[in-house]
Amino acid sequence: MNRRQFLVASSAASLAAAHPGAASARHVGVRPQPVLMKLGDQSAPTNDTHLKYLARYSVRNICGYPEIADGRLYATVDELKRMTDMAGQYGISVDCVAPPFLASSHIDKEKHPAIMLAHSPERDRDIEALQTFIRNCAQAGIPSIKYNMSLLGVLRTGRTPGRGDALYSTWKLADAHPETPLTRAGRVDADAFWERITYFLERVIPVANEYKIRMACHPHDPGVPPEGYQGVTRVLGTVDGLKKFITIHESPFHGLNFCQGTVSEMLGNPSVEIFDVIRYFGVRKKIFNVHFRNIRGHRNDFIEVYPDEGDIDFVKAIQVYQEVGYPYLLMPDHVPLTATDPGSLQSFAFCYGYIRGLIQSLPAMHAAQCGPA
Repeated sequence: MNRRQFLVASSAASLAAAHPGAASARHVGVRPQPVLMKLGDQSAPTNDTHLKYLARYSVRNICGYPEIADGRLYATVDELKRMTDMAGQYGISVDCVAPPFLASSHIDKEKHPAIMLAHSPERDRDIEALQTFIRNCAQAGIPSIKYNMSLLGVLRTGRTPGRGDALYSTWKLADAHPETPLTRAGRVDADAFWERITYFLERVIPVANEYKIRMACHPHDPGVPPEGYQGVTRVLGTVDGLKKFITIHESPFHGLNFCQGTVSEMLGNPSVEIFDVIRYFGVRKKIFNVHFRNIRGHRNDFIEVYPDEGDIDFVKAIQVYQEVGYPYLLMPDHVPLTATDPGSLQSFAFCYGYIRGLIQSLPAMHAAQCGPA
């Protein structure tokens, strides 16, 4: 055994010792699957300066944000290709893209609310724009679109001091006081919300099927009590809701932007429960990208932390993604803030290195668990 082999074997043994529950009988003697998942990023803007920053930290696969002229709700093929060509100069592939609407915004601030408010004929016009966006992505060679179906946006109650001078985004339902009793959507119960989701999927997923574009929907962040919040029942704020969502207009191109942080926030005991949730959606090939984010706490009471200090064992989590054959992006999300880190570039860089290290460690972890294939 040479020095390199000794170091790899020693590292693998240390990982196995630190995470003894990660190995299981079903892995013994099994040949390792190839590692297909990729370190990714979803931060804007997709311009020359930011692409250089991403390339510096070996981020080679991203969700991109094209420059769109004239206030259109879709990018043209030329606009998409300008973005992919610019990224390609730095060895970066645009594997996903976000439309200029259907974001994680509060409905009272949203400029294009018709789909979520069920306002016709405006929602049909906006759906038609998304259909055009799907077709243009296919022509530009971009295989996935991520989107949200949200009325309340991302709910938080403040920030909690963390390590050093970091501040951690916090949600404590007991301390939550909405600005208004209701949003401009009024009361939206579960039946009404599901009707809006179904109306959208029945018109969008057939186009995604035709053009083979994966449509990745983000869960509601965070979940709220069954009676709702600001008059809204968040149907994509529970695991059962996400299970129902993927069955509506079933398709291999209809799935989830699986925000591990948001899903962890749905659970009573996330450090135990999250792994079987990953397996449920992973074996069904419904995870189209992952926001690889950690929390401390549980449903209705949590803080968002760095990936190495939360309640979720990220070594075990990445092994589960590998177990189900997940092949797409692992992206940082909602990193802690500090006054001395404008744009959170340092926090993101820490997360890139942490995720890349985990991905590179997967073969050694497998070897430590299973022994020779």
